[in-house]
Amino acid sequence: MAENTVRKQRGKPFKPGQSGNPAGKPAGAKNRATLAALELLEGEASALTRKAIDAALGGDMAALRLCLDRIVPPAKDRPVSIKFPAITSATDLPKITAALLAAVGAGEIGPTEATTLAKLVEVHRGALEVADITERIKRLEEKVKK
Repeated sequence: MAENTVRKQRGKPFKPGQSGNPAGKPAGAKNRATLAALELLEGEASALTRKAIDAALGGDMAALRLCLDRIVPPAKDRPVSIKFPAITSATDLPKITAALLAAVGAGEIGPTEATTLAKLVEVHRGALEVADITERIKRLEEKVKK
């Protein structure tokens, strides 16, 4: 290896939140291709929309899918109405998971919704556990002080 060889920077040279180009493009700025496309479409939106609708009505499945996606976007979330037993300690959590399984079995909620709710139950379990440990430490410290 030559003595005058310059070593390449390895890893990430910038700290988190620090830009390599502070005078760079501002957040939310559109690139040139997007601006050009918007300029081309300006004034044509209603004609293009009408054309897509006509194509969809004519049986074009891609156009139909496009139109339906705009009219009725895919559902992200929906409210779930399930009666859960009260949770006062970690020993109550199996009752919650049993209620989730029963709701899935009865078709009241789907497996994906049950999984999301189970994650919430897990977060609550962690909170109960932390509260329990905090209380135990507090009691132990009080005993040591006496």
